[in-house]
Order: sequence, then C-alpha cells, then structure tokens
Amino acid sequence: MSLDALRAALPAHALVTDAAALDIARADKSGHRSIAAPLAIVEAEDASHVQAALRWASEHRVPVVPRAAGTGLAGGAIAGGGELVVSVDRMRRLLDVSVVDQSCRVEPGIRNAELNDLLATHGLWWPPDPASRAISSVGGNIATNAGGLLCAKYGVTREWVLALDVVLADGSLISTGHRTVKGVTGLDLTALLIGSEGTLGIIVGATLKLRPLPEGGVWTVGAFFDDEAVAAAACTAVTAARIRPAIMELVGRDAVSMLAAYTGQPMMGAFVLVQTDELGAEATSEVVAEILAAHGGRVERTADAGRSDVLVQVRRQVHFALESFGTVLVEDVSVPRSRMADMFRACDEAAARHGVRLATTAHAGDGNLHPTFVFDGTEPSEAIWACANEVFEAGIAMGGTLTGEHGVGILKRRWLVDELGERQLALQHAVKAAFDPLGILNPGKAI
Repeated sequence: MSLDALRAALPAHALVTDAAALDIARADKSGHRSIAAPLAIVEAEDASHVQAALRWASEHRVPVVPRAAGTGLAGGAIAGGGELVVSVDRMRRLLDVSVVDQSCRVEPGIRNAELNDLLATHGLWWPPDPASRAISSVGGNIATNAGGLLCAKYGVTREWVLALDVVLADGSLISTGHRTVKGVTGLDLTALLIGSEGTLGIIVGATLKLRPLPEGGVWTVGAFFDDEAVAAAACTAVTAARIRPAIMELVGRDAVSMLAAYTGQPMMGAFVLVQTDELGAEATSEVVAEILAAHGGRVERTADAGRSDVLVQVRRQVHFALESFGTVLVEDVSVPRSRMADMFRACDEAAARHGVRLATTAHAGDGNLHPTFVFDGTEPSEAIWACANEVFEAGIAMGGTLTGEHGVGILKRRWLVDELGERQLALQHAVKAAFDPLGILNPGKAI
C-alpha cells in the first residue's frame, strides 16, 4: 500500500512510519498485543489532519484505529497489520472556558489531570476521574464513557459532555449536541457517540460541562476489613443510609497484599476508601466511619490533605502494583450495588475453581468491579478465559453488565450477545453501518 498520497496531504512530520512508534501502537494497557505492526501513524495536530487521513483511508479501504494516550484496558486502541492509526494525542489544547456557562471546549488529547489543573485557576473542575487521570485523555474518556473514583456522586463521562466535534469515516466533520443547558433537537447523537469506542467516528473536539470547585473541606475515611464480602456489605450499608460520598472504593485482600509488597508499606485485609466533599463533609464522614466500624472495619478518618492523599493512593496505585507481579488482564463488570458482596464471592470462587490469580477492586459506590487476572507470559491461559466466562455469567445473572466503564474493545465481543441478545445487537450493527458504511473504523472492536 503506497502512502505517497497520504503523505502529500499532511505536514511532513505528521505521518510516522518509524518501527519503534509502530510497535508501541500494537498494544495498550489491556495486556494484549497485535500480531503485526500497523501501516503508519497519523499524528494529527488539528481536525484537518484527521479529515485528510480518513479521506485517504476511505478511498483505499484501509482500516483505521483511533488512538490517543493508549491507556485503555479493553484493547480498543490496538492496531495491527494493514491498519492506519489516527492519533489525536498531540491535540491537547484547552480552547476556551466560560465561567458563566460553566463549560469549556477542549481538544481530545488533553489529560484529565492536566485539564483540571488549568480549570482550577477559574474555580472550576471536570468531575470524570479515572484512577489513571494523570495519563488518560479526555477523548479516551469520552470514547469509552469512562467512570472512575468519583462516579459514586458525580456519575460517568456521559453526564459531563455537552457537544462533540467528530470526523466521520468519509472525512466529513460534524458537530453534535449543544452548549445550552437543555437541548432536545433531533436524536441525541452526542450520547450515542460517547462510549462508541471509535467505531462511529473520531472525536476531535468536545464541549464539557463543568462544576465549581467544592466548597468546604474534604474528609477521607480509610478502613481495613478481614475480607471483601464484609467490606462490600459495609459499603452497601453506607449507600442504604442514603449517603452519597464523592468516592467509595474497595480494594480486595489479594490486591492489598500485592500493593503492600509494591510500596513496602504494611497493609493487610480488604481496604475501603471513602471521601466526602462540599458543605457537611465532616458530619457525613463521621457517620460513614461509624457504619464501617460497626461492620468490623479498622477505621481512620482525617481532613489532613497529606494523610488523605496517602489513603487515596492505596486505591490509585493498585493497577501499577498488580503490573509489577506479571501481565494483567483487567475486567470490568458492574452489578446492582445490593449484589456487590455476592459478586466478590463469585469472583473468589471462580478463581479458586480454575486455579488462577484474580485480584478484585471496585468502585463500591456504583457496583462496578474490576476483577484483574495476574499471570506470567504474554497471553491469558484457557483457565483464565474459563474463569472470566464464569465471572461474566455471574455478573449478568445478578442483573449486571459486562462492562461498566472500560468498554468492550477486543476483550468482550464474544459475550456481547449474552447480554444484548441477537435483535439488539443487529440494531447496533445497523447504526454502525449508517455511520461507517465501508466498515473501516476500528474493525473488530466493540460491536
């Protein structure tokens, strides 16, 4: 495949064919790696570069893999042989901020933490808060409808996006949504594009809904429990008490054990992290501490920023700790919050049956669990896939879903029909065909 026409349509530095760069694009944070390297990478610096790439790809029927930071956990940004990577990683500007409208416009490559550092000077912030916020991109958050630690109170990415600029498969540019608080003109294509994992178009800009920085103090509660099921029951009791903390996370015993080895800090048991913010945070944190203690938790409560950060890092460092022990395969099931303890038990029992190492953490405020397999080698064994199958079946049987925030990518396509059914999956394929009639956008991913 000649790249001459594509090279001519782009700035000289925008088309990358360096072997080392192509090799990086073969993987993301899912633990998977494609068999062969892609054709090339378009390092877009504005929307026109994305348009040029997709026009060329459509003309030559070349599959396109959208990519930004490459931190996804479902394999959605992995590129293989014969594919063109269109990267928006260099598009990292905050374009404007409206303090009155409490909104901003951004390019998709900007990182979560980077964006909030800039917004803080205006007294504003964007709530989506993945554990990987320092390295994850806003465009990636939107493409997967990412969640994170603050979902318990502030919800997922979809609730914080007003409008999108998107390049379609044929290279045309559309703007969806609105900058107003309300707007119901036509079908909600913005909501459809959020979470579509690059299968419907490539996001090149976004208008985000913001919040004022929280008033009042932030209080943090950490508690260690003897086992995950008791810790999960304690978290469910917090929810049942009609308390809505900003953060409520649960780290299972095996993950805590690996984290202790990784950090050199003494820790044992399952860990629950709760953080309350805004006015009334102190009183709410006191009630939370009482509930956790009543369930057998060894509780610490603090408003000290330094000590709070230590407790929060117990959760944020889990993924890096697990990676230090081997290859990781991070799963992402969600169940009703009332079934969270049952789901932890199901994970433990499945892992014991199949003889695999499965460390589970959870966004306990919304019932989103991350069972994470840790193994030697580069590819999961048949025992791991068999265990994963049991975990997914258990989650769906409890009224849950295959993925709460990471997306389907390449990891979960085989189980889609189990959750969606044949008819709904056919409708989704029809929607995909309307946006991408040639089927060149992220083929083999998501639906």
